[in-house]
Amino acid sequence: MSLSEFDPLAVAEIRKRLESVRASGVRIGFAIESGSRAWGFPSPDSDYDCRFIYVRSRNDYLSLFPKRDVIEFPIVGDIDAGGWDLRKALLLALKGNAALVEWVTSPIAYEEEPGFRDRLKSLLDEIMVPRRVALHYVGLLHRHMPGDVFTQSKLKKLLYAVRPAIALHWMSQRDFTALPPMNMLECLEGCVMADEQRQAILDLVVLKKLTREMGEGPVPVPVAALLQEALAAFGGLSTSFDLIETAEDDMMKERTDAFYIREIDCGI
Repeated sequence: MSLSEFDPLAVAEIRKRLESVRASGVRIGFAIESGSRAWGFPSPDSDYDCRFIYVRSRNDYLSLFPKRDVIEFPIVGDIDAGGWDLRKALLLALKGNAALVEWVTSPIAYEEEPGFRDRLKSLLDEIMVPRRVALHYVGLLHRHMPGDVFTQSKLKKLLYAVRPAIALHWMSQRDFTALPPMNMLECLEGCVMADEQRQAILDLVVLKKLTREMGEGPVPVPVAALLQEALAAFGGLSTSFDLIETAEDDMMKERTDAFYIREIDCGI
């Protein structure tokens, strides 16, 4: 999916919101599409999930009364737009939050400052610890897991649990040394799994693309098995991973801090 396939009115409204951010004196590094459209399983009524990273002026960061580290807009219709301050985004990245690395690799950009995404991606390649990112996906798996995967579930939301399960399988098959693709179908393609599980996931994606209301229904048995396997295999990773901070973590913090200061200076 590309920006040219989006509703032009929705794109225009999103760009209007971004312009209001810039008009307030805030610099936008990039603004991309996240959510199901970028993950590879949109439905006809999927929201437009615009996410952006921004940088304030140096004086704002030096102020005795710091501003919020998020910029949010009310959700109107199917448009959901919001952004993180670069500082917030980098601190979360150091902890293993996968959102920033997903955003920086999104194939759908509303706008971007030339060079910013490349600079940020180079930093993330150095500081993102795959094992910490895996714990982020474990959290998503727990959050979206159906209460009883063999009974009724909101089918439209089922893929929200499938996505982290596939990401964890992808990472596990690489010994948790690499970060998975943002697009779930690309991630699925790079995974070894049972044919019936793969086909059941693809069938769900096709169904979601065709209908606005999938309603509730029994979870397909191969998908339920995949989710249960993922929970059994990865649910306890937080206790099996040794993530005690080391001197290497200190160096990553120094590199991140230097990057942050350079980006603030870019706006002077």
